[in-house]
Amino acid sequence: MVKLRLKRCGKKQRAVYRIVAIDVRSRRGGRDLRKVGFYDPIKNQTYFNIPVILYFLEQGAQPTGTVQNISKKAGIFIELCPNQQTKFN
Repeated sequence: MVKLRLKRCGKKQRAVYRIVAIDVRSRRGGRDLRKVGFYDPIKNQTYFNIPVILYFLEQGAQPTGTVQNISKKAGIFIELCPNQQTKFN
């Protein structure tokens, strides 16, 4: 099973995260299938490769709770299913 989750990068006390599609059995720093976004909590910046994220979600990938919250703020789940907004709540 594939999940969309955060992968920690950056220095000590200065964490930035990549949003990656990764196998469930891999550890946090393990090899990812594809990088699909970027999140900087200090500067509050996000970048999403929306077509790739939508592709993985349509193939059955499950986002983790944190990635789901970040994506909701950006409105990615609304693009996936505009009529079924309660599906990911």
